[in-house]
Amino acid sequence: MASNQAYLFMVFTLVGIAIGVLFDIFRILRKTIKTKDFVTCIEDILFWILTGLIIIISMYKFCDGELRFFMIIGLILGTIIYLLTISRYLIMISVFIINLIKKIIFVPILICISLIKKIIFRPIFIICINFRKNFVKKIKKYRGILKKKEKYNSI
Repeated sequence: MASNQAYLFMVFTLVGIAIGVLFDIFRILRKTIKTKDFVTCIEDILFWILTGLIIIISMYKFCDGELRFFMIIGLILGTIIYLLTISRYLIMISVFIINLIKKIIFVPILICISLIKKIIFRPIFIICINFRKNFVKKIKKYRGILKKKEKYNSI
C-alpha cells in the first residue's frame, strides 16, 4: 500500500513537471510570437483545458480516478521543482533557437518579397500613376474645351 502511494506520488510529481513544461511552451510562444490580448486569453483557456485533461487522464490511468491529497502535493511539488530548476534555461534556449530560425527563414523570404515588389509591382505602380496623370490631364483639357463651346454657344 505504501509503495503504491509512493509510486503514485512520483507519477504525479512527473505529471506536475509535464504541466510545467506545458506552461513553458505557452510562455515561449508568447515571447517569440506577439499576439493580441484576445489570443492570449484563448491561449490561457487552452492551457487550463489541457492541464485539466492531463490530470484527469493521469488520475484514471494510474489510480482509477481516485483523487488523493498526496497526488495534489505531488503535482504542486513537480511543477515547483521544474519551474525553479530547468524552466529558465529551457525558455532561454528555446527562444534563442526560435528567433534564430525566424531570422534564417523569414529574412530571406522578406528580401525576396521586397525584390518582387521592386521588380514587378513598382513598374506597374508607375505605369498606373502615369496613366492616371495623363487621363486627368485629358479630362481637364476636355472640360476646358466643353466650357469654351458653352461660352460660344451662349453668346
